[in-house]
Amino acid sequence: MAVPTTVEAAGDQDDGLHGPPRRSRRVIVLAALAAATVLGGAGAWLLYGSSWLRATHVRVAGAEVLYPDEVRDAAQVPLNGPLVSVDTGEIARRLKARLPRISAVEVERSWPHTVTLKVTERTPAALVKGDGYFAEVDADGFRFAERETPLKGVPIIELQPDRDSASYRLFGAKRLLAAAVRVAADLPKAAYRDAQLIEVRSYDDITVQLAGGRVVMWGSAEQGAEKAVALAALMKVERDAEFFDVSAPTSPAASDG
Repeated sequence: MAVPTTVEAAGDQDDGLHGPPRRSRRVIVLAALAAATVLGGAGAWLLYGSSWLRATHVRVAGAEVLYPDEVRDAAQVPLNGPLVSVDTGEIARRLKARLPRISAVEVERSWPHTVTLKVTERTPAALVKGDGYFAEVDADGFRFAERETPLKGVPIIELQPDRDSASYRLFGAKRLLAAAVRVAADLPKAAYRDAQLIEVRSYDDITVQLAGGRVVMWGSAEQGAEKAVALAALMKVERDAEFFDVSAPTSPAASDG
């Protein structure tokens, strides 16, 4: 007579040699998921719902000409809300649009309660003389502020072109101004420190008046780096010279007047 046998599926067999029974493993997994859900909810509440991580202070760093309160007012950082919700990109765009003096800004969340505004201000390379004012422009020719009086140590640009000339019709005031700004940016330190006026009569006729009545014939704004090297060398060798000509930087010249 045949002996009846019983076959158990391998997946349902539990010999106790490979960890806890299946039901115990399910309980552990469910408990872990529940704990993760609770922790996630607590974390979300901490970031968005609690008063511990709310934006309550605005700190300004890097401002030199601008007043910190001026930067804060322009930034309009939303306070008393969750710090994590502060839109740093929007604040940066708003600051640069409202305060042209700012060339770059970093907006950071400083936990637990502070928004930090790190600003970099533009440096004036020259002043453009207007009708009763002086406009500050940086080395890129960007006009970012106006003032009533000159700024010590910053040369003034005067456009004096013949408006009927072919040069003026070809280049126009905007390009002539850009050329003058390039000259200001290219001047060697010794000359820039003493520069008082940059006169533009045409694209190829730009002169720089230095302190003490000295004059530099710069020519066009082209080859600025070579002209700067030539002028720096001339000013060291010809210390008593009153006139420097670097319009052709390969053959610079200096004279007493």
